[in-house]
Amino acid sequence: MSNIIDSAEEILHSLKGFHIYSFDKKAHIKFASRNLCELLGVSENQLLDENEDKYSSFIHPEDRMQYSWQLEDAAAKNSNIQLQYRLIGKNKNTIFVNDNITFRKNKNGSTEAFCVLFDITKIKEEQLDLQLINEALPCGFIRCTCEKHPKITYANQKLLNILHFPKADDEEMDYYSLYKDNIYLLIAPEERSRLAYCLQRISSEDAPMAGEITVVCCDGKKARLFGWVSKHTDENGSEELIGVCMDITERYIRSREKENSNYIRALTDVYDKIFEYDYSENTVKCLYWSNRNDIKWLQNIPMQMEDATEKWIASVVFPDDRKKMAEYFKSLRENNLLKAYSKPYTINYKELFRDDEFKTYMGIFLKTGSCTGLFCTREMTDHKRAEQLRDENESLKNMQQLVMRFSEGISAFRIKDEMVTPLYSSDNICEFFGYSKEEWLSLMKEAVPVRQFVSRGSFDYESFAKLMSQGEGEFTYFDVKSNTQRHIKAITSLKSPKASTPFYVMLYNVDERKKQNKEKEASKIFIRTFGYFDVFVDGKPIAFRNEKSKELFALLVDRRGGFITSEEAIGFLWEDEPVDSAAFARYRKVALKLKNLLEEYSIASIIESVNGKRRLDMEMVDCDLYNYLSGREEYKNLFKGSYLTNYSWGENTLAELMQTEMKERGSNE
Repeated sequence: MSNIIDSAEEILHSLKGFHIYSFDKKAHIKFASRNLCELLGVSENQLLDENEDKYSSFIHPEDRMQYSWQLEDAAAKNSNIQLQYRLIGKNKNTIFVNDNITFRKNKNGSTEAFCVLFDITKIKEEQLDLQLINEALPCGFIRCTCEKHPKITYANQKLLNILHFPKADDEEMDYYSLYKDNIYLLIAPEERSRLAYCLQRISSEDAPMAGEITVVCCDGKKARLFGWVSKHTDENGSEELIGVCMDITERYIRSREKENSNYIRALTDVYDKIFEYDYSENTVKCLYWSNRNDIKWLQNIPMQMEDATEKWIASVVFPDDRKKMAEYFKSLRENNLLKAYSKPYTINYKELFRDDEFKTYMGIFLKTGSCTGLFCTREMTDHKRAEQLRDENESLKNMQQLVMRFSEGISAFRIKDEMVTPLYSSDNICEFFGYSKEEWLSLMKEAVPVRQFVSRGSFDYESFAKLMSQGEGEFTYFDVKSNTQRHIKAITSLKSPKASTPFYVMLYNVDERKKQNKEKEASKIFIRTFGYFDVFVDGKPIAFRNEKSKELFALLVDRRGGFITSEEAIGFLWEDEPVDSAAFARYRKVALKLKNLLEEYSIASIIESVNGKRRLDMEMVDCDLYNYLSGREEYKNLFKGSYLTNYSWGENTLAELMQTEMKERGSNE
């Protein structure tokens, strides 16, 4: 029996860090193994004392209180626990341990705790090294779940610093915990749909993606991040998203400022005054004023939008036009002219010059961002000049529409006294004029004679002069890249070769357009949106065999020539279903059925598809909606109060149409 007891005691001594706590009076060590003594570098007597817990004196001061509280609480509940804490050895070395504690009630009612330690110092030091590397890297790191609304499972301190999260303490709320359940709370509203689409693609295609995104920090400020996201399987076999990002806010701001500066500098060649309106901050400031000094209170100083605008109107605008100008700026705010499909608002007004004299100006509001725009004005010296400006604006407007339809290229020149200065050109137009991109850039530095400039092109000077005087012309040239003879039409923004303002020249492929026109002429396509949606080819309705294909076509019509992404289309076609891989597969089938049906009627070219995005070519169809919105007199009575009755999502456009109708009636009354 004695041998068995001795063997048992020897086993206890060999257990790593084994010791026994007694709680009969005050918690104290009643047995300490040799292994524990060796770990701490002390003798057994230095740990045993019925009146004092000497073991706790070897626990790291920062861990001691927590250890004592957890040990006593577990003893009272007789609940086994596992603790991790630090011990301080005799040589002042730090030892990380994992303590497995099992409690037992004795017959006399006292409690004992049997403790087995595992030295985890090496593991902890490796973790600390990794943490140090992690925190030292200039990158934010994040892990999220693969859900429709991803939850954040980990974010390193660098990312929290980038997002301006304060350190949580007892006196301040833990703001980070409020964002963990939905990552979209950190994303700028205008970027959320794009991020959702990207995350869905990463999850479904198992392919990483990289790019830039704007985030909203904890303090409400915005930051610009560049990073990449990939899908990963964690140690438990669960899929997760891992992202790494860098803060590029300062670089992004500098780039935007440089871009805006170049844009403003170009506008100053045309406009006399330029004001920047920021609807997110509700401010306005004067960026440029060519010949007045009495507006210094507004120059480059953001002012409260409504007050500053009222003050400017009162001090500069001719009294008869002040009400009109006030209504103009009011309509800018109320009609949300920063939305994607808004057209530039123009206005003619008079400014006080001296005493009762005035000058006539034209103003235009140009969108520059999701929440910003520029109000630009220029003087209209006389009636003839006013007509010329209107012609120029109409030509530029037509050119913008052409550029949206064709992809051959656009160029700009300034011509004065038979000298030409190239300002801008897309690569293919450089080739059309016979120059490389590098040669074109060198020509931009100084003016050269027009004859010299056009001498390298595949056309003569007379043809170019005719283009400048008549506003359009056709040329035939051999395209080296495609190894084909091409028939190109050129359109200019001005019809006076003596004007010193820039010419804008746009080229497009005549052969391709002729082909499309023939197709359009071959089949007359009419689309009815007022009431129930239907499509007619040569007077006969298309028999859609799939309702979702028909709804997709209606969606493209409603978008009025703009592209719609697969994700957006899915959101309309199946409103209450998640945008997942199954939805994308279902949508592709619907789009294919629509394509096949249109091919049956030989009108498939009216739908353009680019990288999964689709749009309707408005020029190839006759549509009651487009006719009504054209504003032409013969179409003003087309709308009768109903629009795409088949589809609930058409109510937004219906509301716009009703508002337009009410304004039209009000103006007639």
